[in-house]
Amino acid sequence: MDQASTEELFKSKVLGHPSGMFVLFFTEMWERFSFYGMRALLVLFFTASLLDEGWGWPREHAMALFGSYVGLVYLSTLLGGYMADKVIGFRWAVVIGALLMTLGHGSMAVETPFFIYLGLALLVFGNGFFKPNITSIISEMYHYKPEKKDGAYTIFYMGVNAGAFFGILLCGYLGEKVGWSWGFGLAGVFMLFGMLQFWFAQNIFGTIGLKPNKDDVTDFKNQDNDKRVPFTMGQLGLIAVMVILGLVWIIFEPVALISEGAINIFDFEVFGFAGNNVTILVGLALFLGLVVYRLSQYSKTTREKLIAVTFFASLTVIFWAIFEQSPGTLTIFARDYTDRTLDGSAGMIFKIVDMLMTLVPLVVITWVLVLLFRQTFAKYSLSNIILALSFVIVWAIGLWKVYDQFSQDSFEIPASWFATLNSLFIITLAPLFSKWWESKYNPSANSKYGIGMLLLALGMACVAFGAGGIEPGAKTASVSIMWLVLVYLFHTMGELCISPVGLSYVSKLVPPRMIALMFGLWNLAVAIGMKGAGKFGENIDRVADENGISYFFWMLTIVSLGAAFIAFVFNPVIKKLMHGVR
Repeated sequence: MDQASTEELFKSKVLGHPSGMFVLFFTEMWERFSFYGMRALLVLFFTASLLDEGWGWPREHAMALFGSYVGLVYLSTLLGGYMADKVIGFRWAVVIGALLMTLGHGSMAVETPFFIYLGLALLVFGNGFFKPNITSIISEMYHYKPEKKDGAYTIFYMGVNAGAFFGILLCGYLGEKVGWSWGFGLAGVFMLFGMLQFWFAQNIFGTIGLKPNKDDVTDFKNQDNDKRVPFTMGQLGLIAVMVILGLVWIIFEPVALISEGAINIFDFEVFGFAGNNVTILVGLALFLGLVVYRLSQYSKTTREKLIAVTFFASLTVIFWAIFEQSPGTLTIFARDYTDRTLDGSAGMIFKIVDMLMTLVPLVVITWVLVLLFRQTFAKYSLSNIILALSFVIVWAIGLWKVYDQFSQDSFEIPASWFATLNSLFIITLAPLFSKWWESKYNPSANSKYGIGMLLLALGMACVAFGAGGIEPGAKTASVSIMWLVLVYLFHTMGELCISPVGLSYVSKLVPPRMIALMFGLWNLAVAIGMKGAGKFGENIDRVADENGISYFFWMLTIVSLGAAFIAFVFNPVIKKLMHGVR
């Protein structure tokens, strides 16, 4: 896309940005609505008793499947990104991803084993096509307007969190209070709306995101004179082996557990190690060996910068493995160990707060919607009508939820509700952290990671302390909700220290010709962290029965503190390896 085409896009503006950016804003908002709405219900549905129309699974089984699901979601972005870059273009990737996710949510609403597993598979591939490519359209849109890109991503990030907030709030409420299929189905309905409004307004993007043209591919050959280290056929073959081992483990490890050994391809031992452990350890050993070898082949400066990226990626694995306890063990803690029943003045205060949390963001987002209509209704009326219909429905559900709560004398907070606090705190605190990063007190990269890990530890310490009175083996308790509120407050601040800055450091430290590869490896690190979250969660029952559930959260606190210590201790070393990059 040339500069003249970019200027054309900026002729129609909303809040100082191209109207097309807000088409992407609402498309992403509904996608995050569907993803987080379903995610908030998944572990609750699997572990709910048969009397509550769940599957009555042990928590270990639910966390094993959940860990593999979210891990595969991030791994699938490698496939989706490759297909968009090389074959179908960003637009078709977004549409295919949205369609697959719509079908996935629809399948899950049926609630039979076949359709639940089919739905999860469709959601994995759908996310893979959708997630990396809608942000790529924004990047292209602002290619010749770099000074406005930060503002664009800030607005887009608000759309991400608005979607997550409403998805958890409304799908969670419907799923827990009305029926699981209503929550799963609602997620699919809004994913469909997001897809349709994107499809009928796609001409607003000009030539951005069309099928790739070989003549348009960026040539990085002359951008630096650094030493090239191409992959040999042997290394590519080794990568294929690692991919197969990783996929076999991440898919069939929960299958063996859930089927209680009836379907177990890991039914063997090597030197006393179980087959599933051998499989993943061999894969990891090959991966680490290849990484070390390739790092040794680059020039000194490039090698040292890549070592710094590898260090941050390793910390990222630990961060997500603990942070992603939110939809798993923390939601279980909210359901089974927290006093969620409110009445009297406490119940009324919560209802008023929740009403404001529901309606005020809806008013703000609707105002943005009206601004978009003013700019685009004449040319993209069908897209705007679909978008308006989606908001009529979400307003209706939001108002019904508020009315339903006020009609109850004694009210029980849905267990999924607490996860909405993450999005709410991000929207509230993100501008403050952005000001911090722009000030003279901006911490170094390692310090940001260290602070983030300390905040993560502080959050886990809150719930561990709150659960201190729960006896080993107890299946229920009545801990104050304030401990969970504090968990999400500190964890959100930790996320703001780590999540937004990680990819920024990758883009600054890695040579341009290697950006796509390193972003892929970064997503691999996130995927490992997500699966790690499931592995941690699998042990919650065993630890709770033996030592109490407080002990489980203290263990995660110690791991977080250990990671923070490593980040701070290695600060001088990594700072030197970064060669002045901040």
